[in-house]
Amino acid sequence: MDRETLLVHAARQAATAAHSVSLPLVRTSTTVFDSFDAYKKSQNGLVFDGPRYGRSGTSTTFELQRAMARFANTETCIATSSGLAGITAVLAAHAGPGRHILVSAGVYGPTRVFCDKELVPSGTDVEYFAHDADVSSLLRDTTSLVFVETPASLTMEMWDVPAVCAAAHDRGVPVACDSTWGTPIFFDAHALGIDISVHAATKFINGHSDLLLGLITGTLDALACVRAHCDRNGTHAAPDTCWLTLRGLRTLAVRMERHQRSALTVAQWLRSQPGVQRVLFPALDADPGYELWRSQFSGAAGPFTIELAPCGEDAFTRFIDHLSLFSLGTSWGGFESLVMPAVPHHLRALAAPADAPRLVRLHIGLESPQDLCDDLAAALAALRRDPDTTAGTLRQKST
Repeated sequence: MDRETLLVHAARQAATAAHSVSLPLVRTSTTVFDSFDAYKKSQNGLVFDGPRYGRSGTSTTFELQRAMARFANTETCIATSSGLAGITAVLAAHAGPGRHILVSAGVYGPTRVFCDKELVPSGTDVEYFAHDADVSSLLRDTTSLVFVETPASLTMEMWDVPAVCAAAHDRGVPVACDSTWGTPIFFDAHALGIDISVHAATKFINGHSDLLLGLITGTLDALACVRAHCDRNGTHAAPDTCWLTLRGLRTLAVRMERHQRSALTVAQWLRSQPGVQRVLFPALDADPGYELWRSQFSGAAGPFTIELAPCGEDAFTRFIDHLSLFSLGTSWGGFESLVMPAVPHHLRALAAPADAPRLVRLHIGLESPQDLCDDLAAALAALRRDPDTTAGTLRQKST
């Protein structure tokens, strides 16, 4: 079955029972049982996989998890309250005193903060590795997990996922991946060797910028320790959030194709614009990661980074504030285009030198790509303009 068809028809069991095209929303704190025997079976069953207690999920949660597992071509899925909650659950489940975890250097900023501020002080040895590192030489007898995010969160480097997996599996080490950027539409993580795949469903999978959710996929064996960790730590995804995410999942294939088409149009246009030094987007054939992207991905998502020519803070502010179609905010994957200074999480409180190139992350939404190019052209013109001529022309957001 093609994935487009799967996304429309998966997880319709409860909807069919209710004679409805849409899944019923089931909210509850307490699951009730017809008999003591049924109660005992629920307590002995797989947590987060069937009725037990409200924190363990409702039929709404289970329908989404089953749909996501089928979509990701694997056995099971665990829903968490956010993408970061899913990431930290995977890392923490494999951490501990004396253990060693390898993490790709370009991971999402809060992922790195969790490693540095929570795992390291509690005794886990966390080591970051570059996209061109020989992972086999970094593995130790104490290595418990390799965690990678591809492309890198801001700088968009590509990792050779099959090579990383082969090296880790040769030593019996599992590999986890933050697969949010590509989604299973463009990035078949488990087919490439990834054992545990984490998605911030907040972004593309939901696609409507109105919730936070994480989804962790893998085999039952691969997720066993993560499932236990989530159970012990009270991990919970609200049924309302799961219901909305399943709604978004139905249209994911259509939206991802549009995001890709528009992102490529805008990225190619930006390559020739004055004031833009580089476009960091592995789907462009001039990008250093293009060959790896082409071999591992079947398409490209909406977010990418541009490097502006060195400028002062005032000029950089003019560029940001002259954008009207790109909202200024920390996220991506929704219907709307976004702009954000691409400053690593641990450096955001520091002022950039006036002669430093400025990195800007763009998320290309579902607007007309020509309108987005026109908006960027006006902002780039403001970047180069004398500040005295730009007074009174700052960002005016439409409502």
